[in-house]
Amino acid sequence: METEQAEDGDVTRADSLAREIFSGVANKWALLIINVLGSRTLRFTELRAEVEGISHKMLTQTLRGLERDGVVHRTVYATVPPRVDYRLTEAGAALRDTVNGMCAWTRRHLGEIEAARRRFAEREHGAAQ
Repeated sequence: METEQAEDGDVTRADSLAREIFSGVANKWALLIINVLGSRTLRFTELRAEVEGISHKMLTQTLRGLERDGVVHRTVYATVPPRVDYRLTEAGAALRDTVNGMCAWTRRHLGEIEAARRRFAEREHGAAQ
């Protein structure tokens, strides 16, 4: 059993569970949702309002994936109309620390990234001519 867990946890293996989980939580929408939820509980419409540009369908798909992976907890209330709340699980809150680190890294290096992209675009444009 330990061998199976080690293989499932190896992100370099194409068939590992870890790689599947990583791809699910490392997309732009998942990262934004995790960041927005923080330590709050939000309703679907509140989440959609705070994650600019996300469609209803993409928010639904992303939340389902995060719930499946144990990152988000979904609570459904038997009211009319139905009320559904979302919050981070303990694992999701721990993941949020990593997401915050990525956000801080982006802010810290944004100028360098923009300059590198300009250089790359200029080089690609010159090569195309």
